Amino acid sequence: MTSPPPSSFTVTVEAGAGTAHLRLAGDLDWESGDELLDVAVRCLDAHPGLRDLRLDCAGLAFCDSTGLSALLMVHRRTAVGRVGLHLDNPPPFLERMLATTGVRGLFLTGAPAGRHAEPPPAGRP
Repeated sequence: MTSPPPSSFTVTVEAGAGTAHLRLAGDLDWESGDELLDVAVRCLDAHPGLRDLRLDCAGLAFCDSTGLSALLMVHRRTAVGRVGLHLDNPPPFLERMLATTGVRGLFLTGAPAGRHAEPPPAGRP
């Protein structure tokens, strides 16, 4: 039996005062979705005063339905903590996926530092 190829997904974290940046690169899919969620949850837990979590998606090469599910789980965690979740630099394929599935409005974009729309109340997607 052969081992599957290593994941081509990476997450780089930079946390500052009130804002954390997660830079995503590679394929966000069934192999890497849990990794994104784990990193995001650890970041939220390590920085209880966080106001904004920014996911820089410029380096994403691919996202499947499991990757989208991971993004939605991160959204759920940030909404509970009343942390704004931003998708920065989403590639066109990700924009299409978010628009087609009707979830684009859950993710903030372009808000100035320190200002963001209110996340939806807990319990609502």
